[in-house]
Amino acid sequence: MTNGGTGPAADATSLVDEGGHGHHPKGSLSGLALGAVGVVYGDIGTSPLYAMKETFVGHHKLAVDLAHIYGVVSLIFWSLLIIVTGKYIFLTMRADNKGEGGSLALLALIQRRTGAGPGRWSRSLVMLGVLATALFFGDCMITPAISVLSAVEGLAVVQEGFAPFVLPIAMAILIGLFVIQARGTDTIGKFFGPVMLVYFITLAVLGTLSIIERPDVLKAFDPSWAIHFFVLDPKLAFLALGSVVLALTGAEALYADMGHFGRKPIQVAWVWLIFPALMINYLGQGALMLRNPSAAENPFFMLASEGWRLPLVILATLATIIASQAVITGAFSVCQQAVQLGLMPRLRINHTSASALGQIYLPAVNWALMVMVLVLILMFGESSNLAAAYGIAVTGTMFITTCMLAVLVRRVWNWPLPVAVALTALFLVFDGAYFLSNVTKIPDGGWFPLLVGLVAFTLLTTWAKGRQLMIARLRESAMPIKIFIESAANTATRVQGTAVFMTSTPDGVPHALLHNLKHNKVLHERVILLTVKIADEPYVDDDRRMKIEDLGKGFHRMIMKYGFMQDADVPAALKQVSACGAEFKMMDTSFFLARQTLLPSARPGMMIWREKLFAWMLRNAESAMEFFRLPTNRVVELGSQVEI
Repeated sequence: MTNGGTGPAADATSLVDEGGHGHHPKGSLSGLALGAVGVVYGDIGTSPLYAMKETFVGHHKLAVDLAHIYGVVSLIFWSLLIIVTGKYIFLTMRADNKGEGGSLALLALIQRRTGAGPGRWSRSLVMLGVLATALFFGDCMITPAISVLSAVEGLAVVQEGFAPFVLPIAMAILIGLFVIQARGTDTIGKFFGPVMLVYFITLAVLGTLSIIERPDVLKAFDPSWAIHFFVLDPKLAFLALGSVVLALTGAEALYADMGHFGRKPIQVAWVWLIFPALMINYLGQGALMLRNPSAAENPFFMLASEGWRLPLVILATLATIIASQAVITGAFSVCQQAVQLGLMPRLRINHTSASALGQIYLPAVNWALMVMVLVLILMFGESSNLAAAYGIAVTGTMFITTCMLAVLVRRVWNWPLPVAVALTALFLVFDGAYFLSNVTKIPDGGWFPLLVGLVAFTLLTTWAKGRQLMIARLRESAMPIKIFIESAANTATRVQGTAVFMTSTPDGVPHALLHNLKHNKVLHERVILLTVKIADEPYVDDDRRMKIEDLGKGFHRMIMKYGFMQDADVPAALKQVSACGAEFKMMDTSFFLARQTLLPSARPGMMIWREKLFAWMLRNAESAMEFFRLPTNRVVELGSQVEI
């Protein structure tokens, strides 16, 4: 996967070798585990605010009696055990791509380890990875809205007079959250871990106090109660899965955020704190509803006595702000990966910390997310209505992850076929049931994340396809470099200095070089044909960064490799080069870029509306000058026309 010039990246088969050791988070196990508590578990940690409530008093109400309470709590326990603990914590997190996780990292890992070429099987896998990424964007919009809104709604439990202020307060909190993104979260992030630690301890304490009054709720650990729930009322039990799955939202974040903290700290935090605290709280809510069925209206806040409800609202609001921050940061990270892997046009990426890895800010993504989150809150009005829209994107992503895992365990890890089939079938039963249950929520709001996913999928695939077509057309018209050097080097006037021509294809003559010679009729003493390649691994070590070929007569072919989690700093990399003549000095170096203008083609490679969409995305892509950190006063852009 390649980037270069102002045009698109190269085709997806242009991958680099696998060596290197990747990135490993630094710090003590306890410190990293505390950090994981603050960032990784924010989403799933705030699920108790609304999961039980929506299951019993949501769009498909359940009778608040012993059989239904035991059945729901049993479903939550076994789902957390099998899906979150088994599938994600102990299986999926083993599939780290040089320390990084997430759908795109998993896709790149499978492609690299299996040597998958551009065949039908590989294309299907790529489509799955892109679809999971598209669905993720829908999830990114709903999570902050439902989390913050459900916490602030606790004010109405404290005092009914607060009800009219819930919506304005929630919107003000979210606007503030998005506004501070430009300043970075490095400083405030240090408080995330301790705040969430207090939050999870509070969950456990409130749950324990409630369980003490009805210890018989512990019978819900028996899976027969979940089975009895389906036997008792199959239709309602199936529909209830659409709300029960709210207890699992955030499971994908465990895998996606692995690169920030590492596998072990995330596993330790889950096993010793998060999972016990969540289950104790769900059991406590079940015990409360056994004692007082009317508490189903908001069992989380009703767990606390009246005097402690306001502090609980404040603590829960802080927790949801942290959970929202984690989702926003995740959106930035996924967009950065997608840009590097050639699935999105270049976007402005600002680094908000000189030391903290992953502290980036994407203005376009930030403001688009803020607008959509506020639109969601105004459209749906309350967390119960948002819950109807929540879940389908999450379960769709979970289902896709299972499909990709099936390929991984069989083709990469070479597990025995019976074991691979049995494990995949188990996960598909759970994921499939939850997804199908959420499909019933489409008319009530589930259409929204699907619409967002469809738009995102269309944009991602249009950019990838258009990029491949453009690269193919440029290659067709490219002159062989050897012929060019022989004919031009002896006839053109040579001037002092170095010229770097950035090109997305590591063969042929860059269009910018041809245009420069045509219009200016000179060649520099040293000519560098530079291609920046993005590998299918998150980090490329410095000793594998450069590949240089001397083409003779002052011409050099240079390929610069970066991982999909790294920033391409071309001037910094050039300063490390000593294999092609004198040291690179920026004041003696000119960078030549080609800016393509698309023309209608007699043999269109895709539908006209997609060509127009691709052309619009190309025009609005971030300048290659800023993306590759080129010195602004040393860049020359030359236009060219391309038919796709």
